[in-house]
Amino acid sequence: MKVKLIIATPIILSSCAWLSGPDGLYPDTKYDFLQEEIEEQILMPDGIDSPSFEDHYPASNITIDNNQDVPKPRQIFASDGSSSVQLRRLGNLMWIYIETLPSTAWPISRSYWDTSIYNVTKADPVQGKILIDYDQNTYFEMRIEHGIKEASTEIFLQQISKDSTSINQNSDLIQNELENIVNFFAESVSDFSGTSLAAQNLNERKKTKIFTEDNRTVIELSLSFDRAWSAVSRALKTSEINTVDLDRNNGIFYVSYNAEEDSGIFSFLGFNRQPSSDSIDLNKSAEFRVEIKEKNNKTYVRVFSKNDKIEEAENLLSKINESLS
Repeated sequence: MKVKLIIATPIILSSCAWLSGPDGLYPDTKYDFLQEEIEEQILMPDGIDSPSFEDHYPASNITIDNNQDVPKPRQIFASDGSSSVQLRRLGNLMWIYIETLPSTAWPISRSYWDTSIYNVTKADPVQGKILIDYDQNTYFEMRIEHGIKEASTEIFLQQISKDSTSINQNSDLIQNELENIVNFFAESVSDFSGTSLAAQNLNERKKTKIFTEDNRTVIELSLSFDRAWSAVSRALKTSEINTVDLDRNNGIFYVSYNAEEDSGIFSFLGFNRQPSSDSIDLNKSAEFRVEIKEKNNKTYVRVFSKNDKIEEAENLLSKINESLS
């Protein structure tokens, strides 16, 4: 028996221009976005409101060189997948912080009271409020709000007098009840996959917004100065950014930060991270000034470089914002 051996010889193409060239079947389109233009604002018909949205990456009217390397956009919000539940306190203010959307926190909160010994007098998912008949003299009002961090929730609890509708806080009682709620959430939130359609609007009421001012990024926080100062201070510590000095009266942190620490290959695995004393540029003079200013019941966070290096200041602001919670 004769066996014919057929050997297939691969055809080596000398050019792939017919595939990926400008006139090929699959032309390279990665720079097409440079030709995009900003259109005029859409005019809505009478009686219809424009949808509310937050532009995390607003476009600026600048001249773009088509030959330049376009950097990737900075991360505006952290994307931690954990479902942390914490009880936090700042002075007399106490609240629960949860890493989940308010529309998910709402049914869990409602379930907590529905399975308790107390009666729910009113539940308003649009406003994020639950009124509980606590005893003969007192109501509990729970408020579910969007937190500082993306996809986070803050829960507040206060006592309201039935006679005068005034707020009459018993700190020990509030703390005890909040601790019970924390335990309930800790057991429920990781396994709970449901969401409330009626409470979806709470997801849009974020306490953090980003906008540009004189070609610089600004963080707007719907917080009092005290809470904003505390949040930024915690973010600096979490990000291992060294605070050289501070001036709380004027809302200023003087910090030193080495942006190159986060730019190395495999940095996301933490291979380059050293203990805080080594991973931070500990110069005696601060390279950056982080300012917190309050205006019209909102606070604004800005970063300025000592040597007016805007890009480095932007990187530092982004790093702070990733850790805000």
